[in-house]
Amino acid sequence: MQYVAIDLHKRYSVVSALNEQGQRTREARIEGNSAAGFAQYFKGLGEPSKVVIEATWNWGRVHDLLEEIEEVEEVVLAHPYKTRIIAEAQVKTDKLDARALAKLLRADLVARAYIPSVETRRRKEVLRQRVFWVRVRTMVRNRVHQLLDRQPRVDLPQVSDLFGARGMKAMQQLQLPEPDATQLRQDLDLLEQLQVHIKELEEMIAAQNSGDEPTQTLATLPGLGKILAAVVAAEIDRIERFACPKKLLAYAGLVPTTHSSGGKTYNGPLKPMCNKWLRWAFVEAAWVAVGHENYFGGLYRQHRARGKRANTAIVIVARRMAEIAWQMLRHDRPYEDRPLTQNTFPDRSERALVEVTA
Repeated sequence: MQYVAIDLHKRYSVVSALNEQGQRTREARIEGNSAAGFAQYFKGLGEPSKVVIEATWNWGRVHDLLEEIEEVEEVVLAHPYKTRIIAEAQVKTDKLDARALAKLLRADLVARAYIPSVETRRRKEVLRQRVFWVRVRTMVRNRVHQLLDRQPRVDLPQVSDLFGARGMKAMQQLQLPEPDATQLRQDLDLLEQLQVHIKELEEMIAAQNSGDEPTQTLATLPGLGKILAAVVAAEIDRIERFACPKKLLAYAGLVPTTHSSGGKTYNGPLKPMCNKWLRWAFVEAAWVAVGHENYFGGLYRQHRARGKRANTAIVIVARRMAEIAWQMLRHDRPYEDRPLTQNTFPDRSERALVEVTA
């Protein structure tokens, strides 16, 4: 067996191999990360290979083409944050990084990252593209507000949504001095085009998740609409990965960092190394749920009354939603709205676990 490590870069990769005895057998530089280049390298080793790559830029493409090579028996994805031996090296080159990874692989000491299926990765990319366009749309809308606010006088209709059909029509008819007129026209044209892209992606998301049971189950949780439910389902992928709700909370970054030494414990900010898409989805859903559902609204108001800041209270709600989501997916049950009672929010309720009754 050959233990092969690939230091992956955008335009090339450095490959290093060790045999069973720990002897370096072959090193090479694969230009363009081509399938033919990798196939030729592994064929030249003359033995079956176990390969490790780090979860870096576009690792999925290289992972998929490596799996198609006959001589490769297994592809391991290394967690970049947990592979500290490379990051902390005083002398760091591509070749040394590959050699260090190969030694870890041979000793079975690689901190593995989860490898989602090709279908799941494609679903994630569609969802993230939609989130990206929505963020760009928000930026453009903010620019429009800034442009209108610097005008001495603007006559616009009193509407709840300035960027609805009536508001957009009124802004398109405004007569502003240059260069503001040109900037407003460009911003409005861009908003219309962004809306077309967003709607197209939403139709694709609906088609992709129409038969996905985890997405349909999560959509019953207050605050998780069709889009956020699809994001949570795609990022979790398989609930069996998480043995208990605490594992999911840690993965989503909804728990604080903890430093304990000498009998003293300090809880800091939320974990920085986490699935940021999952944390974002639960926090966004929490803001919606506290205004539309009695249970989550009551939980939020309880912690605000205890002196918690708004952002802290909403994270507590998001944490509770993640715990409930784990139970829903684990037992394959939709969310059930229960009437509030005096014991709905016990003491230290942020530590209590809401169970979905079987």
